[in-house]
Amino acid sequence: MPLKRVEPFVVRVDNSSGVVDVVPVYDGKAGLTQTVTRYFLTHYITVCERFNFATAESDYEECGAFHAAQRNQAWSALWNTNNPASPLNVHKDGSTVRVQVESVSFFERASGVGDLAQVRYLTAERQVSAAEARLTHWIATIQYAYTSPSKDPRVRRWNPLGFKIVDLTAEPEVLAQPSPEKRG
Repeated sequence: MPLKRVEPFVVRVDNSSGVVDVVPVYDGKAGLTQTVTRYFLTHYITVCERFNFATAESDYEECGAFHAAQRNQAWSALWNTNNPASPLNVHKDGSTVRVQVESVSFFERASGVGDLAQVRYLTAERQVSAAEARLTHWIATIQYAYTSPSKDPRVRRWNPLGFKIVDLTAEPEVLAQPSPEKRG
């Protein structure tokens, strides 16, 4: 047996800001709150950013179960069929969107409050006539909170712990293009 042990680590560079940090190694002992919050964030992004006409109504209602009041108003306005950008209008041709969450990172404010997360995810939009899906990378910055669970049993089946999305900003991720190798 060798006397030296290699400890691998991952260095992460934010593509848009250039901030460098070392990703902590997950030892399987994360607190229950962070584990549950990671699940809720992953589930929320997966359900709320996908689109399939067959599950659209259920997905709309399920996402609403996770919204604070202000976010729910914005959600309702987005899905209103009078809005040209409504998923119901954009995908009325039968196109679908799949979502795959790639990472969830938690942030602590200077005040010590830990209510922010960043979720990186990939969307694959497939047009009915297209053989290939169009892939896009996204970063969502999410402010969340735990509140009293809803008294409505229909809402509680989706969100039994009162997890709420207070604010969400999703932006396309800026990916660096590989530079051509210089030969000389």
